[in-house]
Amino acid sequence: MCATSPRRESLFMRTILRFALPVVAAAAAVVLTATSAQAATWSSSDKFGSWSNGGYTISNDVWGGGAGPQTIWANSYSNWGVSSNQPNTGGVKSYPHSGRAINRTLSSIGSVTSSFNVSVPGAGAYETAYDIWANNNAYEIMLWMNKTGAVGPIGSLQTTVSVGGHTWDVYKGSNGSNAVFSFLRHGNTSSGSVDIKAVLNWIKSKGWFGDVTLGDVQFGFEITSTGTSRSFTSNSFSVHSS
Repeated sequence: MCATSPRRESLFMRTILRFALPVVAAAAAVVLTATSAQAATWSSSDKFGSWSNGGYTISNDVWGGGAGPQTIWANSYSNWGVSSNQPNTGGVKSYPHSGRAINRTLSSIGSVTSSFNVSVPGAGAYETAYDIWANNNAYEIMLWMNKTGAVGPIGSLQTTVSVGGHTWDVYKGSNGSNAVFSFLRHGNTSSGSVDIKAVLNWIKSKGWFGDVTLGDVQFGFEITSTGTSRSFTSNSFSVHSS
Protein backbone atom coordinates (compact mmCIF):
# COMPACT_ATOMS: atom_id res chain seq x y z
CA MET A 1 0.00 0.00 0.00
CA CYS A 2 1.47 3.30 -1.07
CA ALA A 3 1.59 6.37 1.14
CA THR A 4 -0.50 9.36 -0.07
CA SER A 5 1.60 12.14 -1.56
CA PRO A 6 1.38 15.64 0.04
CA ARG A 7 -0.07 16.99 -3.22
CA ARG A 8 -2.82 14.36 -3.38
CA GLU A 9 -3.52 14.84 0.31
CA SER A 10 -3.88 18.60 -0.26
CA LEU A 11 -6.21 18.01 -3.22
CA PHE A 12 -8.26 15.57 -1.15
CA MET A 13 -8.65 18.12 1.68
CA ARG A 14 -9.68 20.86 -0.77
CA THR A 15 -12.33 18.53 -2.22
CA ILE A 16 -13.65 17.72 1.25
CA LEU A 17 -13.80 21.42 2.17
CA ARG A 18 -15.49 22.28 -1.12
CA PHE A 19 -18.45 20.09 -0.23
CA ALA A 20 -18.32 20.56 3.53
CA LEU A 21 -18.42 24.36 3.59
CA PRO A 22 -21.90 24.70 2.03
CA VAL A 23 -23.16 22.17 4.58
CA VAL A 24 -21.63 24.18 7.41
CA ALA A 25 -23.08 27.38 5.95
CA ALA A 26 -26.51 25.79 5.68
CA ALA A 27 -26.31 24.62 9.28
CA ALA A 28 -25.35 28.13 10.35
CA ALA A 29 -28.30 29.53 8.43
CA VAL A 30 -30.62 27.19 10.30
CA VAL A 31 -29.24 28.50 13.57
CA LEU A 32 -29.55 32.11 12.45
CA THR A 33 -33.11 31.64 11.26
CA ALA A 34 -34.32 30.05 14.48
CA THR A 35 -37.73 31.29 15.60
CA SER A 36 -37.85 34.79 16.99
CA ALA A 37 -39.16 33.50 20.33
CA GLN A 38 -36.03 31.36 20.75
CA ALA A 39 -33.67 34.20 19.93
CA ALA A 40 -35.56 37.00 21.68
CA THR A 41 -34.58 38.92 24.79
CA TRP A 42 -37.86 37.90 26.48
CA SER A 43 -40.65 35.45 25.72
CA SER A 44 -43.65 33.95 27.48
CA SER A 45 -46.46 31.49 26.82
CA ASP A 46 -48.40 32.60 29.88
CA LYS A 47 -51.83 34.00 28.96
CA PHE A 48 -51.09 37.28 30.70
CA GLY A 49 -47.31 37.26 30.51
CA SER A 50 -45.93 40.81 30.45
CA TRP A 51 -42.60 42.60 30.22
CA SER A 52 -41.67 46.24 30.79
CA ASN A 53 -39.10 47.97 28.63
CA GLY A 54 -38.32 51.62 27.87
CA GLY A 55 -41.44 52.97 29.57
CA TYR A 56 -43.74 50.57 27.70
CA THR A 57 -45.40 47.32 28.79
CA ILE A 58 -45.73 44.35 26.44
CA SER A 59 -48.50 41.85 27.19
CA ASN A 60 -49.55 38.50 25.71
CA ASP A 61 -53.17 39.26 26.77
CA VAL A 62 -54.91 35.99 25.86
CA TRP A 63 -58.28 36.83 27.40
CA GLY A 64 -61.07 35.40 25.20
CA GLY A 65 -63.08 32.25 25.81
CA GLY A 66 -61.91 29.10 24.05
CA ALA A 67 -58.49 30.57 23.29
CA GLY A 68 -55.66 28.40 22.01
CA PRO A 69 -51.92 28.64 22.74
CA GLN A 70 -49.96 31.80 22.07
CA THR A 71 -46.30 32.66 22.67
CA ILE A 72 -45.11 36.25 22.79
CA TRP A 73 -41.51 37.38 22.34
CA ALA A 74 -39.77 40.75 22.46
CA ASN A 75 -36.40 42.32 21.87
CA SER A 76 -37.73 45.74 22.89
CA TYR A 77 -41.01 47.62 23.28
CA SER A 78 -40.75 48.36 19.56
CA ASN A 79 -39.70 44.97 18.13
CA TRP A 80 -41.86 42.09 19.31
CA GLY A 81 -44.34 39.51 18.07
CA VAL A 82 -46.41 36.42 18.71
CA SER A 83 -46.98 32.94 17.38
CA SER A 84 -50.71 32.39 17.83
CA ASN A 85 -52.84 29.30 17.19
CA GLN A 86 -56.51 30.17 17.63
CA PRO A 87 -59.48 27.98 16.67
CA ASN A 88 -61.86 28.97 13.88
CA THR A 89 -64.59 30.10 16.27
CA GLY A 90 -66.15 33.50 16.85
CA GLY A 91 -65.10 36.03 19.45
CA VAL A 92 -61.79 37.74 20.09
CA LYS A 93 -59.25 35.39 21.67
CA SER A 94 -56.31 37.69 22.35
CA TYR A 95 -54.85 41.15 22.00
CA PRO A 96 -51.06 40.90 22.26
CA HIS A 97 -49.79 44.46 22.45
CA SER A 98 -47.23 47.03 23.49
CA GLY A 99 -48.48 50.08 25.34
CA ARG A 100 -47.39 53.31 26.96
CA ALA A 101 -49.26 55.22 29.67
CA ILE A 102 -49.74 58.98 29.10
CA ASN A 103 -51.95 59.90 32.10
CA ARG A 104 -52.62 63.52 31.15
CA THR A 105 -55.74 65.49 30.30
CA LEU A 106 -56.39 66.11 26.64
CA SER A 107 -56.17 69.89 27.08
CA SER A 108 -52.73 69.64 28.71
CA ILE A 109 -51.21 67.58 25.90
CA GLY A 110 -49.43 69.40 23.09
CA SER A 111 -49.33 66.37 20.80
CA VAL A 112 -49.65 62.60 20.77
CA THR A 113 -48.43 60.77 17.68
CA SER A 114 -47.44 57.22 16.90
CA SER A 115 -45.79 55.21 14.15
CA PHE A 116 -45.72 51.49 13.39
CA ASN A 117 -44.50 48.83 10.99
CA VAL A 118 -45.82 45.26 11.12
CA SER A 119 -45.65 41.91 9.34
CA VAL A 120 -48.92 39.96 9.41
CA PRO A 121 -50.29 36.76 7.87
CA GLY A 122 -52.53 36.80 4.82
CA ALA A 123 -55.12 34.49 6.39
CA GLY A 124 -57.07 34.23 9.62
CA ALA A 125 -59.45 36.68 11.27
CA TYR A 126 -57.77 39.61 13.02
CA GLU A 127 -56.99 43.30 12.88
CA THR A 128 -53.90 45.35 13.59
CA ALA A 129 -55.19 48.06 15.91
CA TYR A 130 -54.50 50.75 18.42
CA ASP A 131 -56.50 50.40 21.64
CA ILE A 132 -56.57 53.76 23.42
CA TRP A 133 -58.08 54.21 26.88
CA ALA A 134 -59.37 57.37 28.56
CA ASN A 135 -60.94 58.40 31.90
CA ASN A 136 -59.91 55.27 33.78
CA ASN A 137 -61.12 52.98 30.96
CA ALA A 138 -64.56 54.61 30.66
CA TYR A 139 -63.78 55.27 26.97
CA GLU A 140 -62.10 52.95 24.49
CA ILE A 141 -60.90 54.28 21.16
CA MET A 142 -59.79 51.73 18.57
CA LEU A 143 -57.92 52.61 15.39
CA TRP A 144 -57.99 49.70 12.95
CA MET A 145 -55.02 49.99 10.60
CA ASN A 146 -55.78 46.75 8.78
CA LYS A 147 -58.25 43.88 9.07
CA THR A 148 -58.39 40.39 7.63
CA GLY A 149 -61.23 37.88 7.70
CA ALA A 150 -64.63 38.00 9.39
CA VAL A 151 -64.12 40.66 12.04
CA GLY A 152 -66.20 43.75 12.75
CA PRO A 153 -66.44 46.65 15.21
CA ILE A 154 -68.81 47.20 18.12
CA GLY A 155 -71.75 49.55 17.53
CA SER A 156 -73.16 51.24 14.45
CA LEU A 157 -71.66 53.31 11.68
CA GLN A 158 -71.83 57.04 12.48
CA THR A 159 -69.93 58.78 9.71
CA THR A 160 -66.82 58.83 7.55
CA VAL A 161 -64.07 61.29 8.45
CA SER A 162 -60.52 62.21 7.44
CA VAL A 163 -58.54 62.99 10.58
CA GLY A 164 -55.17 62.13 12.08
CA GLY A 165 -53.65 61.41 8.68
CA HIS A 166 -56.17 58.78 7.53
CA THR A 167 -59.74 58.38 6.30
CA TRP A 168 -61.96 56.25 8.55
CA ASP A 169 -65.42 54.78 8.93
CA VAL A 170 -66.40 55.64 12.52
CA TYR A 171 -68.49 53.30 14.67
CA LYS A 172 -69.92 54.11 18.10
CA GLY A 173 -71.24 51.63 20.64
CA SER A 174 -70.74 49.97 24.02
CA ASN A 175 -69.37 46.61 25.14
CA GLY A 176 -71.41 46.75 28.36
CA SER A 177 -68.52 48.10 30.41
CA ASN A 178 -67.40 51.18 28.50
CA ALA A 179 -68.15 53.30 25.44
CA VAL A 180 -66.28 52.17 22.33
CA PHE A 181 -65.34 54.35 19.35
CA SER A 182 -63.90 52.35 16.46
CA PHE A 183 -62.14 53.99 13.52
CA LEU A 184 -61.75 51.60 10.57
CA ARG A 185 -59.17 52.83 8.09
CA HIS A 186 -60.08 52.95 4.39
CA GLY A 187 -57.61 50.43 2.97
CA ASN A 188 -55.26 48.17 4.88
CA THR A 189 -51.76 49.32 5.71
CA SER A 190 -48.85 47.58 7.42
CA SER A 191 -46.95 50.76 8.24
CA GLY A 192 -47.54 54.44 8.85
CA SER A 193 -48.12 57.10 11.47
CA VAL A 194 -51.19 58.59 13.11
CA ASP A 195 -51.95 61.84 14.94
CA ILE A 196 -53.76 60.43 17.97
CA LYS A 197 -54.52 63.78 19.59
CA ALA A 198 -56.26 64.94 16.41
CA VAL A 199 -58.51 61.87 16.56
CA LEU A 200 -59.31 62.49 20.25
CA ASN A 201 -60.04 66.16 19.59
CA TRP A 202 -62.42 65.16 16.80
CA ILE A 203 -64.32 62.85 19.17
CA LYS A 204 -64.48 65.70 21.70
CA SER A 205 -65.83 68.04 19.00
CA LYS A 206 -68.71 65.61 18.47
CA GLY A 207 -69.65 65.90 22.15
CA TRP A 208 -69.01 62.20 22.74
CA PHE A 209 -66.65 62.97 25.62
CA GLY A 210 -65.08 66.03 27.27
CA ASP A 211 -61.58 66.91 28.44
CA VAL A 212 -60.71 63.32 29.17
CA THR A 213 -57.57 61.99 30.81
CA LEU A 214 -55.66 59.91 28.28
CA GLY A 215 -54.44 56.66 29.85
CA ASP A 216 -52.78 53.84 27.92
CA VAL A 217 -52.00 53.99 24.22
CA GLN A 218 -51.71 50.36 23.16
CA PHE A 219 -50.87 48.87 19.78
CA GLY A 220 -51.09 45.23 18.71
CA PHE A 221 -53.06 42.48 17.05
CA GLU A 222 -56.65 41.66 18.00
CA ILE A 223 -56.89 38.00 17.01
CA THR A 224 -60.16 36.10 16.56
CA SER A 225 -58.93 33.00 14.72
CA THR A 226 -55.90 31.69 12.85
CA GLY A 227 -56.79 28.07 11.99
CA THR A 228 -53.16 27.10 12.49
CA SER A 229 -50.13 28.68 14.14
CA ARG A 230 -49.46 32.06 12.54
CA SER A 231 -46.89 34.76 13.24
CA PHE A 232 -47.57 38.45 13.87
CA THR A 233 -44.62 40.84 14.21
CA SER A 234 -44.18 44.44 15.23
CA ASN A 235 -41.05 45.48 13.37
CA SER A 236 -41.23 48.94 14.95
CA PHE A 237 -43.64 50.92 17.12
CA SER A 238 -43.45 54.09 19.20
CA VAL A 239 -45.63 56.72 20.84
CA HIS A 240 -44.51 60.34 21.23
CA SER A 241 -46.21 62.98 23.39
CA SER A 242 -45.47 66.54 24.43
